[in-house]
Amino acid sequence: MSKGYFTVQGEVENLIIIERSKFICNIKGVENETEAKDYIEMLRKRHSLANHSCYAYIADDKGLVQKFSDAGEPQGTAGLPMLEVLKSKNMYKTVAVVTRYFGGIKLGTGGLTRAYGGSVVECLTKANIANMHEGTLCKVSLDYEWYSIFLKVINTEGISVKDTKFDNVVTIEFSIKSDLIDGFMKKINDSFNGKLSVEELGVGYYNFK
Repeated sequence: MSKGYFTVQGEVENLIIIERSKFICNIKGVENETEAKDYIEMLRKRHSLANHSCYAYIADDKGLVQKFSDAGEPQGTAGLPMLEVLKSKNMYKTVAVVTRYFGGIKLGTGGLTRAYGGSVVECLTKANIANMHEGTLCKVSLDYEWYSIFLKVINTEGISVKDTKFDNVVTIEFSIKSDLIDGFMKKINDSFNGKLSVEELGVGYYNFK
């Protein structure tokens, strides 16, 4: 398991015009390859009159599920430079689609490579980027009288609250960076004199603000 990666929260769109050709870049965070393929197909239908709909994606958190397409552009001038941008910026679980409406002026292989790669770079500057770190998802249930004390303990960098439910007791789900878990458990033990139990639900990647 790697220590972390970046992905896009939601989706983002950006348009650039080069020599009268329109390059519309759409980038979206995905959970798997099926979501990436569905997004690509949705955009193809939206831009059914476009000349090219090129794409690249890395659909997992290890960089093992990746694919690109030049979609009719000269080989190596579109999908591959798009994929290289995602890889260079450590963007996993991310799909990028660049739709081109041809403007009548040929750009040449170098111009196309710069246009498609540059479209992804510029679009990412507008995106809401999530910095995903390896962490542990935890759950705790506690009495209301302990709630404010617990909030002070978890109000620190490297811990992110995912969900809070108020019923007969307060149930909180939160993630914590893996390298902080041991120290956190000791702090919980000290703060509550060993009377509060924290359940570890599993290890994954989480966004810590």
